[in-house]
Amino acid sequence: MASGKRESFDNPVVEWIDSRLPLFTLMNKEYGVFPVPKNFNYFWNFGAIASFMLITMIVTGIILAMQYTANIHMAFDSVERIMRDVNFGWLIRYIHMNGASFFFIAVYIHIFRGMFYGSYKAPREILWILGVIIFLLMMATAFIGYVLPWGQMSYWGATVITNLFSAFPIIGEPIVTWLWGGFSVDNPTLNRFFALHYLLPFIIFAVVFLHVWALHVCGSNNPLGIEPQDKKDTLPFHPYYTMKDSFGLLVFLILFCAFVFFMPDALGHPDNYIPANPLVTPAHIVPEWYFLPFYAILRAITFDTNLVMLGGFGLMFMPFFWNVLAMLVKQFAKMDLPRFKAMTPKAPFLIGGLVVAGAGFALSGLIPLLTDVTIIEAKLGGVLAMFGAIVLWIFMPWLDSHPVRSAMFRPVFKTLFLILVVDFIFLGYVGSQPADAMLVGLPLSIFGLIATAYYFAFFVVVLPILSVTEQGKPLPKSIHDAVLSQHKAAKAAKK
Repeated sequence: MASGKRESFDNPVVEWIDSRLPLFTLMNKEYGVFPVPKNFNYFWNFGAIASFMLITMIVTGIILAMQYTANIHMAFDSVERIMRDVNFGWLIRYIHMNGASFFFIAVYIHIFRGMFYGSYKAPREILWILGVIIFLLMMATAFIGYVLPWGQMSYWGATVITNLFSAFPIIGEPIVTWLWGGFSVDNPTLNRFFALHYLLPFIIFAVVFLHVWALHVCGSNNPLGIEPQDKKDTLPFHPYYTMKDSFGLLVFLILFCAFVFFMPDALGHPDNYIPANPLVTPAHIVPEWYFLPFYAILRAITFDTNLVMLGGFGLMFMPFFWNVLAMLVKQFAKMDLPRFKAMTPKAPFLIGGLVVAGAGFALSGLIPLLTDVTIIEAKLGGVLAMFGAIVLWIFMPWLDSHPVRSAMFRPVFKTLFLILVVDFIFLGYVGSQPADAMLVGLPLSIFGLIATAYYFAFFVVVLPILSVTEQGKPLPKSIHDAVLSQHKAAKAAKK
């Protein structure tokens, strides 16, 4: 038989189906007996929680689409009709509206957990990249979904964000005109945004399928960051982690329901309950909360970039280039070339130093002239920084080449990463405030620029340098030994 050998099922109906289409065998293999590390903590629940929220968003979105009217004259009223006249329409909309926020909460925790425990490192690079693509698709879907209620913040948010593409020279204006379907945000814009908002979740679902497929090929990472060596290090996914995921999901849903039933508008903006009016601009235009850190990065770039500054930004990437160069030299060193073997330890730093010294000498006499040459205007610089802040995640497997995965055994990385998390939350606060806001007597924009600088420095400077310089703690021999020692320590503590 082409499908190969399989175990029979006791249930005659299941056996009849599976013998002709082995769906139950597949499910049992991938979600029943599939071996996973035995030391997962509750941070590993958020992948399953995010999958549940995706399905919830798709189901509620389909129901809402049956009652929604994608027309600028009727969109706002159709949403109000859903809330007031459609049976349980208020519940479906509140689940969908707050579901977007809780979906992003689960995904943010999932992403930062992956960063903390080194889940982006070999052999999981493709798994990580697919995860970043999912996040980008989520951002696009959430943005265009925010436009559909056609309130004040919907309209002006769409106007401001889509206008960002006009910063790109030559192609910017045609892109904006294409997005709008005309020369302003109008009925064609709403129509195509509705179509895209309906389509993109199914694309996300397809990429999630690839993400899970990649996970089941290379296996799950774990808090220790070491690979399972034998059966003692693993457990079958069912019933151990189906139960653990179910408990985590239940706790998550309790919090979710608290928002849906008791404070459904807490995460939204009150201006979006005012019909869109192109003649009245809101006092403070802000995106949804899950975009605020990147919005703060966008607003932090208020200066034009000249050649000297561009060179300075280029120097920030030197540790990354050194890191890549070191990897290439190591590959050469594996070959039978004594000269390359002799220069391996110092080659990246020697070559990098020569490049920096040569560039500095060549530019030293041209600095006064080069400062007058604008290469990137402030608006384009902000847009590039905003998108670059996410695109950088794709390169993490190569930015951080340290042999130790988990931050539990990398104290310096752990400290700097926790500072990054606080920095990211602070950027969210900066993005939520007006552009002229103050903090301790100073413009908040200054703090936003400092936070933005640390964010980029962590990825392009800190990670490559730590890859070479940080000494990791000794790793446990196996997952089983580490778990056993934890149990012994816990028993000793009780006594």
